[in-house]
Amino acid sequence: MRITDVRVRKITKEGKLKAIVSITLDEEFVVHDIKVIEGEKGLFIAMPSKKAADGEYRDIAHPINSNTRDIIQRTILESYREALEEEDPESA
Repeated sequence: MRITDVRVRKITKEGKLKAIVSITLDEEFVVHDIKVIEGEKGLFIAMPSKKAADGEYRDIAHPINSNTRDIIQRTILESYREALEEEDPESA
């Protein structure tokens, strides 16, 4: 599996949510609504989710192993940082 495209939509409002991202896998499958979030330990991603009947949020698409999650997170965060640099090259 290869991530063949990453589209970053930056969020300009104050808060922990920094971007909404879509990724394309192998030029054949797209996952929308991946969130880039600023946490206490830095940036991380949250996979698309929906609220269940019990009030909990559950991922509706997610990697099934930690290696794949790491690859997806690293690729998305790299693309997010590149998008920030394009916006303000002096902040890099």
